[in-house]
Amino acid sequence: MTEQIETSLCHMASFAPFDDVSGASHFPIYNTGTFDLKKQKGDKIYDYTRSDNPTREVLENLFTHVEGGAGCVCTHTGIACVSLLFETVLKANSHILVEADCYGGTFRLLKIFKEKYNVTVHFADFLDFEKLEHILSANPIDLVLCESPTNPGLKIIDLKQVADISHKYNALFAVDNSLATFISQRPLDLGADFSLFSTTKYISGHGAVVAGAIVAKTKELSDKIHYYANAHGRSQNPMDVYLISLGIPTLKVRMAEHEKNSILIAKFLEEQDYILKVTHPALKSHPQYDLAKKQMKFIPGLFCVDFNSIELAESFIENTKLFGEKCSFGSPDSRVEIPAKISHASFSKEELAAIGISDSTVRFSIGLENVEDLIADIKQAVKK
Repeated sequence: MTEQIETSLCHMASFAPFDDVSGASHFPIYNTGTFDLKKQKGDKIYDYTRSDNPTREVLENLFTHVEGGAGCVCTHTGIACVSLLFETVLKANSHILVEADCYGGTFRLLKIFKEKYNVTVHFADFLDFEKLEHILSANPIDLVLCESPTNPGLKIIDLKQVADISHKYNALFAVDNSLATFISQRPLDLGADFSLFSTTKYISGHGAVVAGAIVAKTKELSDKIHYYANAHGRSQNPMDVYLISLGIPTLKVRMAEHEKNSILIAKFLEEQDYILKVTHPALKSHPQYDLAKKQMKFIPGLFCVDFNSIELAESFIENTKLFGEKCSFGSPDSRVEIPAKISHASFSKEELAAIGISDSTVRFSIGLENVEDLIADIKQAVKK
């Protein structure tokens, strides 16, 4: 029987590497550094938790299944899975092609690889397929990387089209799926070679842990990421795996609620005279609205708003009571931030302007609160 994703998420214990005789709903936490080789039976041997751990293997098996891949590594932070991707694919003097609207942590990491390993980084607008073809045809690109939706610009990238162009020039294609998650879109089905995501956010859903995961499409690539994860110590500890497992079964219902709440608030903000622009993929005003509906089952609860002045944007954040000023997203509590000051402070003003972000742009991450309470909070914050 072929299960739907939400069914698999509710039965994580079935992805255990061996049977738990207790029949526990949650697979036991093997919170140990080492294993006694003399006491193990069966084909799978565990020796050191950095290399393999039964608890972590449950989550890796689950993510492999729901993403439709060949193997997965769960990492100790979200950015660690991006690091692992680079360590696996790139080498000294490599070329990488990256969507200009990328996560601030990825942008910072690219600077390090450029400075330390002479990696050439090509930034481009992934909506411009002609530009992508030009860069790929003129340079020995090893890896193409993008997010969709992008963060913070909220562009929707045609993943199948970019995958086809990447493979035409023998480049691997990786998608940061943190915003959409596998409940909404499966990049490997659309042609990507890697799907990676920060489980800190929607997947764990409660903001209680930092972690990440990377799923490879083929066994060859899976073997490589496992090798480098062990060599570089990127693997996640069992206690964090347990914390993530608590939120996973409710992912579908949470994403539906995040989507519903964020659309209502985005539509409210669109009608306000102190707002210049609202960028939300679920609004018909979004330039890739049709692609978003086609490519994703749920639209994430994150969107951007341009206030009509920097002063108003800053005072709004200062005066909100329910919206915390926090850099991450995907938790039950609603959050706001100015990307230029926090999540994307690594970007210059010119680089931010190129992706449509200004000092008066506020990024909203809408949680699971009552929408009327959130709108009331917005109203009182603007009036002060």
